[in-house]
Amino acid sequence: MSAPAEPGTALVAQRLHEALLVRGETVAAAESLTAGLFCATLAEVPGASATLRGGAVVYATDLKTTLAGVAPELLAAHGPVSEPTAAALAEGVRSRCSATWGVGLTGVAGPDPVDGHGPGRVYLGLSDGVLTVVHELDLPGDRAAVRAGAVREAVQRLLARLVEHPVPPPSGAAEGGKR
Repeated sequence: MSAPAEPGTALVAQRLHEALLVRGETVAAAESLTAGLFCATLAEVPGASATLRGGAVVYATDLKTTLAGVAPELLAAHGPVSEPTAAALAEGVRSRCSATWGVGLTGVAGPDPVDGHGPGRVYLGLSDGVLTVVHELDLPGDRAAVRAGAVREAVQRLLARLVEHPVPPPSGAAEGGKR
């Protein structure tokens, strides 16, 4: 059973759901270090089925390829905890789940380093199918804090991206709806 979302994160998840709903858009996630916590956080929002398509827990490296479509060559060259892997996770899950937005989360929750990355290093990929952005994060705390922080950042940054790029009005709206 996953831990409940932090109160602030739950509120932002509600706002994210509402923003996606207004836009008629959906989201899917490929989660490594968060192991489904992002999707579980969004699923706590009443009506989430209208905006949350689903996701894949890709904790094991081979599942990043099998479930999210990350090229084995990319993983061999950059490793499972990297900017290119986060981008590929976001792009792959968006496509495979037929979602408007893809979120890719990979990193090190700790307590031990992985492939030279210390605990708290997280790569968060966001993809809309046209532009993929990856945020490199260094989050403080123990395993639970790093995982919760990664989810909080993913929810906040996806919401910020929606706010930065509002839906354009329907064509003809500026002319009073006439065509």
